[in-house]
Amino acid sequence: MNKIFPVLLVFAVLVFACNKPNGFVISGKITNAEGKYLYLDELKVASSVTIDSVKVNKDGSFEFEGNIDYPNFFLLRLNDKNFVTLLVDSTEKISVHGDAANFARDYIVEGSPGSLLVQELNNRLTKTKHKLDSINARMVVFRTREDYALERVRWEQEMANIKKNQIEYSTNFVQKHPFSMSSVLALYQKFDDANYVVQDLQSLKVAASALNAFFPKSEHVKALYANTMRLIADEKNKKLKEFIAENGTNSPDIVLPNHNGRDVSLSSLTGKIVLIQFWASFDRASRIQNQVLSELYSKYKSKGFEIYQVSVDTDKTGWLNAIEQDGMNWINVGDMKGSVSALHNFNIQKIPSNYILDKEGRIVARDVQGPALDQTVAKLTK
Repeated sequence: MNKIFPVLLVFAVLVFACNKPNGFVISGKITNAEGKYLYLDELKVASSVTIDSVKVNKDGSFEFEGNIDYPNFFLLRLNDKNFVTLLVDSTEKISVHGDAANFARDYIVEGSPGSLLVQELNNRLTKTKHKLDSINARMVVFRTREDYALERVRWEQEMANIKKNQIEYSTNFVQKHPFSMSSVLALYQKFDDANYVVQDLQSLKVAASALNAFFPKSEHVKALYANTMRLIADEKNKKLKEFIAENGTNSPDIVLPNHNGRDVSLSSLTGKIVLIQFWASFDRASRIQNQVLSELYSKYKSKGFEIYQVSVDTDKTGWLNAIEQDGMNWINVGDMKGSVSALHNFNIQKIPSNYILDKEGRIVARDVQGPALDQTVAKLTK
C-alpha cells in the first residue's frame, strides 16, 4: 500500500496538470423565486465578493458561467440569510435545485463532488447544533425544578457526547479527504465563536501540507497553511514553557562534549552572563557572526561574560577547523549528531540563533543581533 500511494499521487498531479480550465457552469431551478435576483459571491478568507447576478426566469431557471484556475468556494445567494455554499472546480457543470422558501436548508446539487462534501459537512454540523440548542433550551426551561442539579449533570454529559461525535466525524472527514478543499471548511467549522470543531493539530498539519502541494495559489490554502505554521510554533513554544516549568528553571540545561570530548553543562555557568549561540561551521552567516562574538568576548569576558556555543555540525573535522580559524577561545560544544535535543529544547528554527541568560540562568533575551547585542550584554555586566 505504501508503494502504491506515491504512484497514485503522481498520477493525480499529472491528471490535474493536464486538464486546462475552460470554465465552470452553475445552473438549475429555484421554485418560487421567479423574478427575484440570484447572486454568485466568491467566498474570500475573511469576506465575500459578489461577482455576478441574474434574474431568475419565470420557470425558476438560472445560469452562471465563470473561470477559475483551482477549486474555490462560492455562495449561491437569494439574500443574506438564504444561500448555499458551493465548492466549484474549474471545469464543472453544476446543477442546483431547490425552493426559495427553504433554499439554504434543503437543496439538491449535482455535478460537483466538492459541493456535495460541503453540503454533507454543513448538514452534519447543523444537526449537531440543533441537538445542542435543544438541550440548552431544556436547561433554561427546567432550571427551577427540584431535580435540576441532577438533570443538569446528565444534560451536560449528553452535550459532551454530542460534541465528541461531531469532533470525531469532522476529524475523520479531514483525514479521509486531505486533498479536497472541502477539508478547509471542515477545519474552520466552529461549535460557537470560540471553539473550533477540529482540534487535532496532526489533522491540520496533514491537510495543510497536502492542499498546499496541490493548490499553493489558493487564498484559502495560503491562510490555512500560515495558520497551521503559527499553531505548530505556538505548540512548540508551549512545550518549551512546560519543560521550563517542570524543571523549575527559566532555561533548559544542555550537557554536551567540548572539542576535547569533555562534557560541559550550561548550568555550570550559573553566576555568569551567558550568550548561548547555536551555529554550524558550514553556515556562512554563523562564521561571519563569529567575528562579532570574538570582539564581544574580548570586551566583556573580564566582567563575568561567557559564550556557550552549540554546534549543529556532524563533521568533527570541519567543526574543529572552524574553531581554530575563527579564534573561538570560548566554550564550544556539540555531539556531532546535530545536537538535536538542545535544538528541540530551545525551539531553534534557524541558525545562527541565540539566547542571553542572566546570572540566575534566566532567559532575558533571544536572537539579539548587531549593536543591540553589545548593549544588552553591557547592561547585564554592569
